[in-house]
Amino acid sequence: MSGMRPMGGGMGMGAYGWRRQDASVAGQKLAKGTLRRIVRFAKPFRWHITLFLLLVIVSAFLVIASPLLFKKIVDDGIMKKNGDLVTALALVVALLAVIEAALGLMQRWFSARIGEGLIFDLRTKVFEHVQQMPVAFFTRTQTGALVSRLNNDVIGAQQAFTSTLSGVVSNIISLILVVGAMLLLSWQLTLVAILLLPVFLIPARILGRRLAALTREQMQLNADMSTAMTERFSVGGALLVTLFGKPEVENEGFGERAGRVRDLGIRIAMLGRVFFTALTLVAALATALVYGVGGNLAVEEVLTVGTLLALVALLGRLYGPLTALSNVRVDVMTALVSFERVFEVLDLEPMIKDAPEAQPAPDDAASVEFDHVAFAYPTADQVSLASLESVAVLDKRVSSQVLEDISFVVRPGQMVALVGPSGAGKTTITNLVARLYDVTGGAVRIGGSDVRDVTLRSLHDAIGYVTQDAHMFHDSIRANLAYAKPEAGDDEMIEALKSAQIWELVSSLPDGLDTVVGDRGHRLSGGERQRLAIARLLLKAPRIVVLDEATAHLDSESEVAVQRALDTALEGRTSLVIAHRLSTVRNADLILVVDHGNIVERGTHEQLLARNGEYADLYHTQFTESGTAAGV
Repeated sequence: MSGMRPMGGGMGMGAYGWRRQDASVAGQKLAKGTLRRIVRFAKPFRWHITLFLLLVIVSAFLVIASPLLFKKIVDDGIMKKNGDLVTALALVVALLAVIEAALGLMQRWFSARIGEGLIFDLRTKVFEHVQQMPVAFFTRTQTGALVSRLNNDVIGAQQAFTSTLSGVVSNIISLILVVGAMLLLSWQLTLVAILLLPVFLIPARILGRRLAALTREQMQLNADMSTAMTERFSVGGALLVTLFGKPEVENEGFGERAGRVRDLGIRIAMLGRVFFTALTLVAALATALVYGVGGNLAVEEVLTVGTLLALVALLGRLYGPLTALSNVRVDVMTALVSFERVFEVLDLEPMIKDAPEAQPAPDDAASVEFDHVAFAYPTADQVSLASLESVAVLDKRVSSQVLEDISFVVRPGQMVALVGPSGAGKTTITNLVARLYDVTGGAVRIGGSDVRDVTLRSLHDAIGYVTQDAHMFHDSIRANLAYAKPEAGDDEMIEALKSAQIWELVSSLPDGLDTVVGDRGHRLSGGERQRLAIARLLLKAPRIVVLDEATAHLDSESEVAVQRALDTALEGRTSLVIAHRLSTVRNADLILVVDHGNIVERGTHEQLLARNGEYADLYHTQFTESGTAAGV
């Protein structure tokens, strides 16, 4: 801690920041090659790091310069009544103070440049990598844990090259120089000062461990409160609490957590103050001891007054580095473990990725073919990390077969409908078209090409989805539409909105296209959100459209508006439609009845009704419930 100063400079609590680190990390073993990867990752900043360390070393040398100059001022200036020397040395001390201040600013710039540069590189790499992960990864991962990797762990990692690295180098050099200077000035007083080290270090370690444990508990409670607030402050959570929850119970539960955080905060504050007071007291006792012994030696002229003052000044620079270095393993391992946790995410290979020889999908690819497709969901260890699911070990049990021997063809411009009970496998079939998952048997083809042989980008460009719960970002209508086509102008957006039967609403809003739709689009009704999703689809203009119960859960009026928009969206396009209301797909070119992962019936609406099988049962059940034949 090169910034430590005696007496007036004080021993600030910042000198003992290590106490808030988690000592449990010191016993962890790093994965093989972690250090090499860290060095390789820092390579772009090697010159910045080199200059930064040089500045740290120079600053460490300045630690002993001022006390030695004080000795000269007293012994050779004041005691010998040499005013010119006193003035000259005082100017040198002032110059050194200016130089030290300048070095501090330069160190801070290099530290910020290295630290922020590493944070940028790590965050962008993790973000880019996570974007490549399959949907299965996100269905298992805790969002908060993943965000923590991009925030807490990335910041912890960058500290390895800023505060931790500079602290270790600075403290080692400062300690060597201070002890060396003290021994040269008076080995007797140096030994006296060292005798108090156990009194200094023992309480530091005991209290430090206790503070670390309390801080871990406080952080966990804060994380629990954050999770509770995140869940309850979202639109869905707020609705659930309002409709089903009891406010007094919620308030009591939150108050209990907040109260425990408050109590822990008080204990941490008091322990921290006791810690600081004890260390300040020990330092004061050491100073008094050196003054007492050294003062007598000065009276006996064994050493000079200047030497005594220099020793006291150096003493103030001795205990800070010793305390920090006594816990250097915790500091270093904390930073390295953060790096390892970031690398853990980067090392998780995306299960769905481009094949080495992948080619863009044909420009005219507009057909979809399922050729004896079988599918089972991947195991947890294939797509996720235990640490991101907050479990000790990932579940390795193999999923049961979800789809078996699924075969059908959707020719260009045709509509094929998938119907059947919930859980039959309909959504899984549509997920395989865009390769959100890979088949475990058979093949899915678009335009005659296996989806595993074409690039993911071209595949996703060719296919457009509208689901029953279309997601919207908390942004403007314009931004949500532009996500499908960033270069689209207002005219294109307006045309898409008109085709989706929603421009009349958008144009009536005070902010028009710049209206913010809210979290997940909850400022819009379900029907409005669906039509906006269809407008986004039209703007993308895909050759193949997948609709996953896009009219489910809508009232009759909204369903009519959405269906009219869908008719426009599907015109001239190949479409695969999951339908809850069978009336919406009675004009489909082919209807597939799916049950327990198998296609149990296929044909047109009239053919399936005439067959009087499962489709007829589903249709007549809906007819009985609705009281209308839905156009038949």
